[in-house]
Amino acid sequence: MRTHEVPNPAASYTDPVARGLVGAAFEAIRDRYVLARHQIAAAVVDADGRVHLGLHVDAMVGRAAVCAEAGALSAARLVTSAGLLAVAAVRFPKPTEPPYARVVPPCGLCRELLLDHAPHISVVLPHPEDTLTPLAGLLPHKYVGTKWPAPLTHP
Repeated sequence: MRTHEVPNPAASYTDPVARGLVGAAFEAIRDRYVLARHQIAAAVVDADGRVHLGLHVDAMVGRAAVCAEAGALSAARLVTSAGLLAVAAVRFPKPTEPPYARVVPPCGLCRELLLDHAPHISVVLPHPEDTLTPLAGLLPHKYVGTKWPAPLTHP
């Protein structure tokens, strides 16, 4: 399979923010996909309209792997303290799979992480009619610890 033969899933989204995030994540993973190394890319948009990208980095020891959403969050925090508004992640197909990239929701760990740093962030879901769903709705019983005096309140 050649990477240029995989269609961009952004075309199925009518919401411009969702389409932009899915498109950015797709382009990132299309250009950087490596079997068993990099299969997912994520894009986060901040309150200033800037898009920050992250790449899934796999590891021999699975626990050492880094999710794309964590990478995008880190990339955003390196350059801005602006609120984070929305996130999308795209999974590129393996050569043995049908040639379709797909939008995937954040894993449980990334849901916790994103909500720690952006409690009002929305997520682009795999179904275009559900675009920009509040991430908190996917994690209704989020862990709230005492490490920080109060949750961050970035919009």
